[in-house]
Amino acid sequence: MTTGRRKPAAGKPAARKPAARKPAARKPGSKRATTSAAAPPNFPVVGIGASAGGLAAIEEFLAAMPTDGSLGMAFVIVQHLDPDHESLLLDLVKRYTSIDVAWAEDGMEVRSGCAYVMPPNKDMALMGGRLCLVKPEAPRGRRLPIDFFFRSLAADLHERAVCIVLSGTGSDGTLGLRAIKGEGGMAIAQTPETAGYDGMPRSAIATGQVDFILPPTDMPGQLLSYVSHACLRTPSARAKASEGPDQLPQVLLALRDRTGHDFSHYKTSTLRRRVERRMVVTRVERIDDYVALLKRDSLEVETLFRELLIGVTNFFRDTPAFETLAAEALPRLIAARVPGDPVRVWVPGCSTGEEAYSIAILLQELAGSVKRNVSPQVFATDIDAEAVERARAGVYPDSISADVSPERLERFFVRDGDTYRVAKTVRDCLVFAKQDVIKDPPFTRVDLISCRNLLIYLDGELQRKLMPLFHYALNSDGYLFLGSSETVGEAADLFAPVDKKWKLYQRRGTVTPRQLLTTAMPPRGGSGGDDRRPELRAVPLRLRVRDLAERTLLDKHAPACVVINAEGDVLYIHGHTGRYLEPPAGEPSGSLLKMARQGLRLELAAGIRKALTQKEALRYERLRVKTDGGTSLVNLIIEPMSGPDAVKGVLLVLFEDAPAENAARNATATEPIADREQRIADLDRELAAKEEYLRSTVEELETSNEELKSTSEEMQSTNEELQSTNEEMETSREELQSVNEELVTVNSELQQKIVELSRANNDMNNMLAGTGIGTLFVDTQLLISRFTSAITVILGLIPTDIGRPLSDIAPHLKGDADVLGAVSTVLDTLAPVEAQVESSDGRIFQMRIQPYRTLDNVIEGAVLTFVDISARTKLEAERDALARTVAEAGRFAQSILDTVREPKLVLDEQLTIVNANRSFLTTFEHSLDAVVGRPLAEIDSGAWLTPDLTTQLLAVLPKMKSLDDFRLSVATSALGPCTVTLNAIELLQTHDKRRLMLLTITDVAPSA
Repeated sequence: MTTGRRKPAAGKPAARKPAARKPAARKPGSKRATTSAAAPPNFPVVGIGASAGGLAAIEEFLAAMPTDGSLGMAFVIVQHLDPDHESLLLDLVKRYTSIDVAWAEDGMEVRSGCAYVMPPNKDMALMGGRLCLVKPEAPRGRRLPIDFFFRSLAADLHERAVCIVLSGTGSDGTLGLRAIKGEGGMAIAQTPETAGYDGMPRSAIATGQVDFILPPTDMPGQLLSYVSHACLRTPSARAKASEGPDQLPQVLLALRDRTGHDFSHYKTSTLRRRVERRMVVTRVERIDDYVALLKRDSLEVETLFRELLIGVTNFFRDTPAFETLAAEALPRLIAARVPGDPVRVWVPGCSTGEEAYSIAILLQELAGSVKRNVSPQVFATDIDAEAVERARAGVYPDSISADVSPERLERFFVRDGDTYRVAKTVRDCLVFAKQDVIKDPPFTRVDLISCRNLLIYLDGELQRKLMPLFHYALNSDGYLFLGSSETVGEAADLFAPVDKKWKLYQRRGTVTPRQLLTTAMPPRGGSGGDDRRPELRAVPLRLRVRDLAERTLLDKHAPACVVINAEGDVLYIHGHTGRYLEPPAGEPSGSLLKMARQGLRLELAAGIRKALTQKEALRYERLRVKTDGGTSLVNLIIEPMSGPDAVKGVLLVLFEDAPAENAARNATATEPIADREQRIADLDRELAAKEEYLRSTVEELETSNEELKSTSEEMQSTNEELQSTNEEMETSREELQSVNEELVTVNSELQQKIVELSRANNDMNNMLAGTGIGTLFVDTQLLISRFTSAITVILGLIPTDIGRPLSDIAPHLKGDADVLGAVSTVLDTLAPVEAQVESSDGRIFQMRIQPYRTLDNVIEGAVLTFVDISARTKLEAERDALARTVAEAGRFAQSILDTVREPKLVLDEQLTIVNANRSFLTTFEHSLDAVVGRPLAEIDSGAWLTPDLTTQLLAVLPKMKSLDDFRLSVATSALGPCTVTLNAIELLQTHDKRRLMLLTITDVAPSA
């Protein structure tokens, strides 16, 4: 598990705003609300980035997500989708989760507990808590939609931003992950072993800023744990966690003891925020418990150190700022340099080197445009040794194409698989080194210091001390380049503003006050009196004495020497070498052989070869070397470098002045003068002959060299052509790789759909077989395409009949049923046809023929269904016979009722009249239609019902009682006032279970 970075003195944080592309123009009436003043959501938003093989990982992740309660976060899924293919991703994702999942729409507000899927052929950003869809600007194959969304997520939510990188090829998502980590968010990557394609997870893990490396099934639990801890803790909860004495100095002391770096001048608020975040990840509630964890776990100390270092940067970050630098400062620096002199740049806190390389690229571009032989010399330093090593390698993911133009990629980078390597012409301009600007000496005589977004993480005291240091390091016309949120503060007398918006300053001509320089660095022996900060260790006196002694010996007593590589190029020069070396005329060269004075070249060439092959030191005594004033005797020593840190093929060449020839001169004093002169003459002639031979040899070698040079130029021309062809093939490969990723995604979706269709097909076959309905499918040419087994009774089909014309099949039907004609009619009119047909075995079928319509409402044939209705037909016949019997019985009962002389009424349970006999209708002068269906209370204005009678009638049916000889005085319209005698009994129930009573009027007498 690795964590993100936040630089103390030598780090380089990212800018707050991502390099997001400008949204497309909006149409009138767009539903997207204005987001400029909208507040971001107060819950985490999880960005999920995936490419090839990502569908399975997304499904595993969502299937493991718990369904109970509120999740307290939202999810946004960004996957590489084919822009020309309708994606099935949404339908497939919905099956694995109970949370609401929808296609993202422009202006849609992000809500907790919901998931949103980026639609095809769109780039998506988060602005003010709303999703913003824009048309992609990059060509297909170069799009980086995951990086685009992650960067906007970091800028909008800061520490509430969470990103997950799942299966996929390439490196999309890596730069966006670094942006989220720079804002204090959390990053999760899928374990490469569980990913279908491990390119994207490995690229994310290689940044060293991933918090958790997990399989998809374990990610939901870690997310929920993260959300439930201090990343969302309220201020009161934070205060409770930090109750008691301030433990932050103890944290800083643990960091200093283990890493050797002092963070005491880091802003306290930032320190607390980063420590709290580590407490969240480690699930520690109280800061004193976290201090105890640091004391026993060295790995957590290293992790916290990485967390405090923000290694988030990118090429040409804040493009307008670099445009200002290229327009205002760099041209003046180039114009002021003498041809051959470098423009010296210092980039403290270079992180992984993107900013340093960006400045070097700008300098090379501008020097080439004005055709001046001025090379950049960039010193890039950082406190993080790991970041320095990565910067020195100059290898970056292909996602840098979002920040670097195609022209610069082609000129200053070399494509290597899924990465870009900075070209050697640029890397040779940079020197990377580990340095802490808080305590290490600065570079001096530099023309530009680029210290962007470093000071914002340091307290005011240290910022005030660094400004004089920068002023001292710059040349008189040098520039200081700061981040957009930084200023020179109280050092306005040292720096004059050139561009206030993008914080470009020029050094003023004032001399840096000595008292400021002496306090520019923190004191070696303590923390400046602040007892809350841990003290710094003092440098032992014996170490300073030893350092002084070694420096004195090297400067005054060590012989002049040079360090060369196996090719003879000078790597380092110590001491005064002017008596032995002289720069040749013409183009400047770093070759030792070309710079060697006459008398040294032959021995140097031979000695270098022998030292490399024999790997032992060589010594040449008393070589006569021609100097400007005559000849000198020199001892030459060549030996390979040794030691544990020695580089293979590096040689040390020492020059010693030989002692005077006093002894030799005394020995030859007695020789005859003539013999000495003759000997000298012979030696001169021999020397001249050797020089002539060597001169001719050199000329031959130069001729051969010219031929080789011509051949090299031809090979270079051929190489350029091959390089051009290779770039074209690389572009095609990128497009094919992108298409392949999209096809893998589409294939995964189609595989899921095939499984669903297979299941649906099995369900349909079982359903059709279970219903017993004979079904036949024919196409527009009346060819049989499919049928069920139940149809064989009617048409006698077998499996080999599929594809045969329907006209070849003779149906087993009686009568003149024309099935073929009915199908033709349906296809012509598109109107369904229904009919009853009888099979040869006497069964009755309901035949229905209707058009076969696709989902697109296209007619592709007809469907014939035959439903066996023999049993239903039989039941209908029996029902009709029963109905006739019942009707006859009703008529018989009515005739009996009409023949009785006493008036009679048939009532139901609600005392509604169901029937009345002829005697009642005649006696009281009513018609059958006027009384049937009406309540008895409505007849003759309610004269028939009194409360007492009503009670007794209502008791007849429920309580199975009878009414005997009840006398009632009524006033009817036909008879006037009269007295009647009533009797009521229950009748037998009807066929519909209806209970009835018979009310009989046995005596009618006029009232007196």
